[in-house]
Amino acid sequence: MKSKEEEIVDGLDKDKLVKDGLDEDQSADSSLTEVLRAATEKLPQPISLAQLQKISPSALAYLGDAVYELYVRTFYLLPLQRPETYHCLVVAQVRAEAQALHLRSLSPHLRNTELEIVRRGRNAATGRPKRVDPEIYQQATSLETLIGYLYLTDSQRLTELLQLLHFEK
Repeated sequence: MKSKEEEIVDGLDKDKLVKDGLDEDQSADSSLTEVLRAATEKLPQPISLAQLQKISPSALAYLGDAVYELYVRTFYLLPLQRPETYHCLVVAQVRAEAQALHLRSLSPHLRNTELEIVRRGRNAATGRPKRVDPEIYQQATSLETLIGYLYLTDSQRLTELLQLLHFEK
């Protein structure tokens, strides 16, 4: 009897992927992009500029944390693995230290408005876990703030930046 994971793999049309000139890694990358687009293009309700300006950096970071974790979970979905393995891979990437590294890698690619959002997020970071250096925590919160902001304002740009991140498989 096949597990659900095996059934999903069997359901993939690998011949079509090969015929289209895509290998499994390219297919996974494009699938990840499509999932992210689908998640970001259909907001429950449009947010006006006036409403956006009222949202605190902490609230943007709260939203960004969820979007970032969903992206990371989707990234690690293929190849199929045990739930414990998924968990370890995802936790390694959503830790403050990893997020701070990701922010530093994205910094050269950020526009002025995005850098301003990052600054606002850094300044809004208050109260931190005792195990994390305050500067690291500020950088992680800044990344989450940026992701939350872009999720609400520019899903295409969010996808572009997230695809620049390098995760270990």
